[in-house]
Amino acid sequence: MSLRACVRIARSSSVFCSRIIFARTQLTTRLLQPGNVVCCPGRDDGYLLPPARFISSDALWSRLMKGKFAESESGPTLLPASVPPDSGQQISLLMRHPNQPENAKVLKVAIIGAPNAGKSTLSNQLLGRKVFAVSKKVHTTRTRAMGVLTEDETQIILLDTPGLTTPSKVKRHQLEKSLLIDPWNTIKEADLVVVLVDVSDRWMRGRLDFEVLKCLAQHSDTPAILVLNKVDLIKAKDRLLDITAELTCGTVNGHNPQFLHHSDKTEEPAAPDQDKSLLTKEQLQALSSQRGWPHFKDVFMLSSLNKEDVETLRSYFLVNAKSGDWQYHSEVLTDQSPQEICTNVIREKLLEYLPQEVPYSLTQRVELWHEGENGELDISVRLYAKKETHVSMVIGTAGQMVARMAREVSEDLSHIFLTEVCVKLSVKLKK
Repeated sequence: MSLRACVRIARSSSVFCSRIIFARTQLTTRLLQPGNVVCCPGRDDGYLLPPARFISSDALWSRLMKGKFAESESGPTLLPASVPPDSGQQISLLMRHPNQPENAKVLKVAIIGAPNAGKSTLSNQLLGRKVFAVSKKVHTTRTRAMGVLTEDETQIILLDTPGLTTPSKVKRHQLEKSLLIDPWNTIKEADLVVVLVDVSDRWMRGRLDFEVLKCLAQHSDTPAILVLNKVDLIKAKDRLLDITAELTCGTVNGHNPQFLHHSDKTEEPAAPDQDKSLLTKEQLQALSSQRGWPHFKDVFMLSSLNKEDVETLRSYFLVNAKSGDWQYHSEVLTDQSPQEICTNVIREKLLEYLPQEVPYSLTQRVELWHEGENGELDISVRLYAKKETHVSMVIGTAGQMVARMAREVSEDLSHIFLTEVCVKLSVKLKK
């Protein structure tokens, strides 16, 4: 049963009937077959398609059905690790010898995409705890950050990267150079590349970002999968088929699924033969005329805000992990220091509540980081603004804006550090 059939069902049904919901287990099992697309019905948001994916091989299908993906949702789950509030403890934890089992497995996953595609949101859901800053504005993530997901004998290392951008944009908006360097360096150490695309952005969903295509072409030996994110925002679900066809050039893992009809007959890009650090002018020219990448191993359709959707992808990572030594102790959740996490969460709130360029022009300095006798954490951070008007915006009417941001930062950090946190924010004009 193909994805097109699921679309026909969705069109003919305005609501879910009890018969469809009751048959969830049997239907899912029947749809999870090599060469088909997964369709999980019974969702509360009223659509049938996600989480959907093209399963590329019989071997992978068998392993998925034997693994966590086929387990009952009511089964026991382990709470994710937390981050120590003390930087010394975090460093000691990162330096601890990995407590790996005999049959250890590992997989390094680099998540790349255009700015604001939802990379950090997806990483947080995969980890089961928020450790990466998230906002609706671009360039929330400024540097590469790592998250560690350890389950049984398997360790998944998630490499969350800044959105791929160009030198001209970095110069124009006075952004950090890490936005240019970190994504490219991260790909070099990855075992699997996840290309995340925001399908709700009608200006970006029709073709892969040119910087993403360049990255894939330079590292064509590294397996890559396509993840269509925010599919819950698409009303016409059959539109997802057209988007998939464009972004994959109608080809998934060397096959041409029947439900993907791609009229563009552009030749596949030639991978660099020797020096993969550079692409020739001919290769760059070919990429510039391309809308998609025909070498994706698999395709997922999901909403990164939905745990059920993300669980499908998480299980895929666990199944595809290879035998190898763990890099970190099982209690490690991220390589970020507590102070880095704090400044990133503050940046998230600044981006969320302040208009236009204001949050990008603010800088931070941690002035107090004190852990009390009972484990409570007191933090004081000074914000520096370039203009008096920016200072007023941060403070807000009667100090309500800065108080609101401080309160929300305190709540977020309390969930990350698993202790009571009190954050004080102040703002000063930078001279």
